[in-house]
Amino acid sequence: MRRRVKLLPQLGDEQARAADPRIHAALSASAGTGKTQVLTARVLRLLLDGVAPENILCLTFTKAGAAEMVNRISARLAAWVRMKDSDLGGELQALRADPGPDSRRKARRLFARVLDAPGGLRIQTIHGFAQSLLASFPAEAGIAPGFQPIEGRAEQELVRRTLADLLADAEASGDERLIADVQCLSLRLGEGPAVDYLTLCAKKHEALAALGAANDIEPRLRAILGVPEGSVEDFLAAHCADDQFDCDLLQAIAEANRKWGTASAQDTVTQIEQWLAMDGPARAAALGELALLVFTGKGELRKVKAGQLRADPDYERHCEALAQAISELLHVQRSARLACDMAAGLRAGQAFAGAYVRAKRSAGVADFDDLIAWCRELLDKPGMGDWVRYKLDRRIDHILVDEAQDTNAGQWEIVKALAGEFFSGASESDRRHRTIFMVGDFKQAIFGFQGTNPHEFNRARQWVGESASALLAAESGAEPEGERLAREFKDLSIAASFRSNQPVLDVVDAMIREVGFDAMGLPEPPPPHRAWEGNRRKPALVELWQPFSIGDGEDEGDEAGEEGWLDEKERRYA
Repeated sequence: MRRRVKLLPQLGDEQARAADPRIHAALSASAGTGKTQVLTARVLRLLLDGVAPENILCLTFTKAGAAEMVNRISARLAAWVRMKDSDLGGELQALRADPGPDSRRKARRLFARVLDAPGGLRIQTIHGFAQSLLASFPAEAGIAPGFQPIEGRAEQELVRRTLADLLADAEASGDERLIADVQCLSLRLGEGPAVDYLTLCAKKHEALAALGAANDIEPRLRAILGVPEGSVEDFLAAHCADDQFDCDLLQAIAEANRKWGTASAQDTVTQIEQWLAMDGPARAAALGELALLVFTGKGELRKVKAGQLRADPDYERHCEALAQAISELLHVQRSARLACDMAAGLRAGQAFAGAYVRAKRSAGVADFDDLIAWCRELLDKPGMGDWVRYKLDRRIDHILVDEAQDTNAGQWEIVKALAGEFFSGASESDRRHRTIFMVGDFKQAIFGFQGTNPHEFNRARQWVGESASALLAAESGAEPEGERLAREFKDLSIAASFRSNQPVLDVVDAMIREVGFDAMGLPEPPPPHRAWEGNRRKPALVELWQPFSIGDGEDEGDEAGEEGWLDEKERRYA
């Protein structure tokens, strides 16, 4: 007995507008609103409209996302082959397509058409597309044929091996500064974060190389931070000597505390006397201890006691003057240390980045950043890039971009290069139907650590809108309305969640109002979230967790103990 295939759900009005293959569109889709359903529907609508499968390019963010779309579309096309006529007509109606006999016959042939298409239906990650493009044009891209992408554990292993080889070579050659730089980095960040930092440097190897000679890095940082030239130790020692430091100020503070006469006052007197008895270099080294006379451990000015003011009415003014003098010297000292540590990190990053690039080339591998960078360079290369884009332009008529909020600037440059001819007017003269579609959600932008920026989605949306409007204006009057191929652009949004129920979504809206849409990286207030009708009356649970920040220390968490977490009574049920 043949298993009955679950029929496609009816597209909502906004979903149907987004799936319309006749327009360019950008879709903002919250979690659980049927984004993948819309993407799948748009591809099916394009195929039903007669678009060749090989002329569709769908770019997703993850391999899992690409696989899910391929499975959905393949399963649907396979089901259409043997589906009852009435069910197939209902599916086409659910897609807002023509359900008539001709459309049903066309739908049944699509599975075979996709199988026979050169290259099949192209649904892949942006990195997968870049790899296939570079493999087709290795000589034009200036790279060795047969390179392999590297990711995951293999990439981590190459990072560790490269770092081990770099340090071994430094030890063998007597490069003590590089060893010291890596040690400094590890002390400041910890071993694991230090390796993560060096990995990030490898991804920005061009920027690290642009810093120039390693010997010039620290002097440039010192100049930026306002650190005086020469030895900082000598500078501080000279400014702590009797002829430059206001020792009378210290004596006045000491005398007031003698008059006050308490035990803590005597400690202050003793500390001042000990500091004044030192030479310049020793005084400079003890500036931090001297600062505690007027600053708390948190760097705030200490409150002046009533007894100190009775002993000297000008005591508060003396303390402020001393605080200013010490702060200026400590600023120079700390800036110099910061410049030293930053220079160590940049020199180590520069050395590792260069070594890692060489290691990749030696192994014949390329990471994701290489794929994007090489692809951009190929498409932008004078003369050659025009020819490559021309070859691609003959094969791509429709581009769909999934998870647009996580597509970074470099990846959008590739998309723009591929879609540039869509808005040149040449397509219309060739009678070619061409569109670009993108879908994303600012609230789901979680890959900032990989260099993504959801505002690139906004810029891409603006570019498509302006380009489409300009082409429409140029084509107006040139053709009868029904014969124009220039497409309008629709900026759409779907917010009805099939995954959550209304009380949960009400909490989301309340949180956005409380935090502020701009603080969450949203360009404008989102529309109110609403649950799909079937979910509205279902029970909901919202669990509130103790807020924390990255800067919270382990000790603070230990002191809070179990009391720091909300107990069962503090959970809010709806």
